[in-house]
Amino acid sequence: MKICCIGAGYVGGPTMAMIAHQCSEHTVTVVDINQARIDAWNSEKLPVFEPGLDEIVAGARGKNLFFSTDIDQAIRDAEMIFLSVNTPTKTYGVGAGRAADLRYIEKCARKIAEVAENDKIVVEKSTLPVRTAESVKRILESNSNGRKFQILSNPEFLAEGTAMTDLQAPDRVLIGGDQTPEGKLAIQKLVDVYATWVPRERVLTTNLWSSELSKLTANAFLAQRISSINAISALCEATEANVDEVAHAIGTDSRIGPKFLKASVGFGGSCFQKDILNLVYLCEHFGLPEVAAYWNSVIEMNDYQKHRFSHRVISAMFNTVSDKKIAILGFAFKKDTNDTRESAAIYVCQDLLDEQANLAIYDPKVEVEQIQRDLGIDADHPNVSYCKDAYAATRDAHAILVLTEWDEFKALDFQRIYDQMQLPAFLFDGRNLLDLEALREIGFEASGIGKG
Repeated sequence: MKICCIGAGYVGGPTMAMIAHQCSEHTVTVVDINQARIDAWNSEKLPVFEPGLDEIVAGARGKNLFFSTDIDQAIRDAEMIFLSVNTPTKTYGVGAGRAADLRYIEKCARKIAEVAENDKIVVEKSTLPVRTAESVKRILESNSNGRKFQILSNPEFLAEGTAMTDLQAPDRVLIGGDQTPEGKLAIQKLVDVYATWVPRERVLTTNLWSSELSKLTANAFLAQRISSINAISALCEATEANVDEVAHAIGTDSRIGPKFLKASVGFGGSCFQKDILNLVYLCEHFGLPEVAAYWNSVIEMNDYQKHRFSHRVISAMFNTVSDKKIAILGFAFKKDTNDTRESAAIYVCQDLLDEQANLAIYDPKVEVEQIQRDLGIDADHPNVSYCKDAYAATRDAHAILVLTEWDEFKALDFQRIYDQMQLPAFLFDGRNLLDLEALREIGFEASGIGKG
């Protein structure tokens, strides 16, 4: 079978690479209108950093995995077309700030209707609001001219930083489609692709709407757990409890479990906030304001946690950070990825820049240009510098902020760092990554999240 994926981003690229790697009998083509991105996929420096991705792409590229900007030809050739384009939160019109912006999905549907020459199976891979498939189906069927289109929902459940492991051995693969004979045949075709390497009992099939809603609900529940433990972290700081001890104690309850109970400066990434806002919008649309308010509180708690961290930094440093050098260690929203979307570091840095601090930023994978775009600053901003390593960032600094849990930060020589800092030397661990007692013995005024 020939498979096409429209969208060469964080989901489309790795997912198609894994399918090509596991299914040598299928030809997989990933297309995108962004020439620079396609060029990067065809180079030695991929546009997405994920552990294990380079090897998977190198093994399949040019054999049964291809990256191209020729969208029309890829659509014509393919029997199955994945839609993996961006669905950001709307910034305009009805639903601004909450609803998903579906213009790119609609453009894809119209492009398929325009150039397809025969029947197609169209697979939603992007995170989408419930009943988007219905819109895609109407566009395709209205322009069918005798062709038949089957729409499937196959939401991704990847965690950035572990995407290749998640693809290799997923908890589950979810496929939704029409419960008609034709719909079930289309579902089976996609089931057969995944069943090449995923145990059949882990491939779940549902109707379209259940599949779409399951994705939003899964992310909402995970984000809810993070906001819940972050809310408790504020109470821990006020009462001299230790949030790690509290999280461990409740995590041993089999009804709760230990995952996603790690207190931090706040969650980020492309999915959690976007999906919850989408859920809020859907609840409002269907006349469920109380349910909307409940889920919106998860976002509000996350925002509170980011700004609470900034205010704590300012308060500890004698209520002013003006003209003080602050080392920012980590800018990605989590370790093992170069993705910065909704990273807590963006909000903390903006708060500190508003207070006229001087920031020295180091992240092992995030490009300087990306940091500048995220902060909305020019390349020559007088209060921001970019460093080649953590030691350069911390030299002569008044404070260190750990905002991404990169493993390399645990291996730093903090005695060396302390010896080259301004005194008193502050360290604020926004990821509870480091041994605070050991840092205090060196001389740091060190604090974490949810620890007195």
